[in-house]
Order: sequence, then structure tokens, then C-alpha cells
Amino acid sequence: MKKINILALAIIIISFAVGFYFYSLMPETVASHWNERGEVNGYMPKFWGLFLMPIISLVLFFLFLLIPRIDPLKENIDKFRKYFDRFILLIIMFLFYIYLLTIFWNLGGIFNMTLLMTPPMGILFYYAGVLIENAKRNWFIGIRTPWTLSSDNVWDKTHKLGGKLFKIGGIITVLGVFFPKYSFYFIFPIFLISIYLVVYSYSEHKKEVRV
Repeated sequence: MKKINILALAIIIISFAVGFYFYSLMPETVASHWNERGEVNGYMPKFWGLFLMPIISLVLFFLFLLIPRIDPLKENIDKFRKYFDRFILLIIMFLFYIYLLTIFWNLGGIFNMTLLMTPPMGILFYYAGVLIENAKRNWFIGIRTPWTLSSDNVWDKTHKLGGKLFKIGGIITVLGVFFPKYSFYFIFPIFLISIYLVVYSYSEHKKEVRV
């Protein structure tokens, strides 16, 4: 296993250890979900509140390791594997960050959850742009539409544009930290970008068919 993946696995193991350490200190029902204003609007039993995120992280970790092995176009994944491995680590770090915020909140911490999640989400979106612009055609990673999957040319054009747009979307998301009351809404450009890229891939496909 690569060093970067070992680091990701170590973070997951630490998250389980943190859960066991704080188990006796947590209330029987813990806050687990927050709305766009940073207010709690969801709870779950203590066990799941402490161990659901580590379990999800572990499942995702092994799923990410499995994808390059089962993809019919795995030789293409090998061409951008270093970017994918870094993305795996970034996802695990992001989930661990949310996990720690959740624990601190339930131990009595007072802070705006949505606001504190904005910068790391922006970083995640930005690096998703880096991954996207380097991704080669495959069945699991990237902007997978019927039109990108059927053509290397459409795939390359869509991902070159998508990488730039996701980076811009990531920067916009980070800027939300300067507008605490509206930080949640700075995530929306990513959804608009995603929809646009689907339409763009279809448009490029139609151009290719007409040629």
C-alpha cells in the first residue's frame, strides 16, 4: 500500500480511537446534522454519532482502493493515479475534520458549524478541479455522462473546462467565510457548474456527431 493511502488509513484508525476515548463523555443523544444557518436539526444515538463517520470513512477508503482494480479502463486511471490518491486522502481528512467538529459541538463547543465547514469544502472542490482536469476516460472518476464515456474527445474537452470551473467554484466557496450569514449559499455555484457540464458534454457530442 502506498504511503499516502497508509496515511489515510491511519487517520481513520485515529477517528475510531477518538470515538472510544470520548464515548463516556458524550450525551446519550448527540447532534448530528445542522441546517444552512448552523443550527442543529438532527440527532442520533451516541454510538452512531461517534462511529458512523469513521465507518463511512473506512468503507469509502476501501471502495476508492477497489475502483482502480475493477474499472474496465483501469490503464487510464493509472495515468492520473497520483491525483486520485491525493483526493482519497483529502476526502478522509475532510470527513475527519467534520467528525472532530461534531464531537466538540456535543462536548459543549459553541461555533457556527456551517461557517467552519465552508473553507475545507472550498478546498475539496478546488482539488476536485485538479483531479478532473487530469482525469482520463474511465467509468468511475470524473464527469461521467453518456457523451463523455463514449468519446475521448468529448471527455477531454469537458474535463478541461470542468477542471477550471470547479477550481473557480472552490474559490467562491472559500470566500463564503467572509459572509457568515450567507456562507452556505456560496456552495451553490458548484451545483450550477455540474449541471452546465452535463449540458456542455451533450453539446460537444452533438458537434462531434455532425462532423
